[in-house]
Amino acid sequence: MAPKYWPTWLGLLVLRGFSVLPLPILAVLGQTIGLLFYALGASRRRIAFKNIRVSFPEKSVCECRQINRRHFMLIGQSVFATPMHWWASKRRFNKLITVYGRAHYDAALASGNNIIILAPHFISLDVAGLRLAQERPMLTMYQYAKNGLIDEVVKRRRLRFGGELVERKAPLRQLIRAIRKGNPFYYLPDQDAGRKGIFVPFFHTQASTYPMLGKFAEMTNALVIPCRTRIKPWGMGYEVTLGKPLENFPSGDEVSDTARMNNEVAELIRPHPEQYFWVHKRFKTRPPEEAAKGIKFYQ
Repeated sequence: MAPKYWPTWLGLLVLRGFSVLPLPILAVLGQTIGLLFYALGASRRRIAFKNIRVSFPEKSVCECRQINRRHFMLIGQSVFATPMHWWASKRRFNKLITVYGRAHYDAALASGNNIIILAPHFISLDVAGLRLAQERPMLTMYQYAKNGLIDEVVKRRRLRFGGELVERKAPLRQLIRAIRKGNPFYYLPDQDAGRKGIFVPFFHTQASTYPMLGKFAEMTNALVIPCRTRIKPWGMGYEVTLGKPLENFPSGDEVSDTARMNNEVAELIRPHPEQYFWVHKRFKTRPPEEAAKGIKFYQ
């Protein structure tokens, strides 16, 4: 055990200790810290508020602020609950999760088609992946952590119920081969794609978006199933909702398929907007005509 990892080991031991606490206690602790982040983290608070405001213009400024405040509380709760996701017994973990739309998922598995689960960045999105991986090993992408110990722990915890990880920078053919093996692909495509993306609406704003969902579905003959993860109030557990497979998808038109994906993500978000990861700079990359004028979305 190299000395440089001693602080990391200490931190992991503390996290492991949190995993034995009841979820309602973790919720109170986490939401308290989340409120502190909300009060002190002015930059991220402004980013999240801007994202919420442009996505829900029908809501008042006061309503958007309430969503933002609740959003930070849930982020704090999720941070404190993560050790429980990683180390709790299978029985305890599963008791906290209610899965809706099982019939859609079971029918897709029985059909023999490959499956792509469209999993937007909800705050506790790992919950759905860990729960569904118990029935069929899950495939997902990950990015190396610079700290080797943290990287190893995160990989083991994410694969605690089986599955396969593909590094984000791995050759595309490696991912395609993995999907074709038949394990569902838990795909998170809804962050800013920079100059690699194409511009399609996300809610009411043009957003640089990865145009890969339709391509993956076409190349692997996969059904695409939307998935939402919701944190229940005050540590009462989680809801995972699986939708019907997207019909007539992919269409073969890159722009149309990517726009449809963003629309599906938006519809998943609308019922519980505070649950989405708004602190990400989703609209950072601007269309060429805006970039040429020096327009910046986030000031």
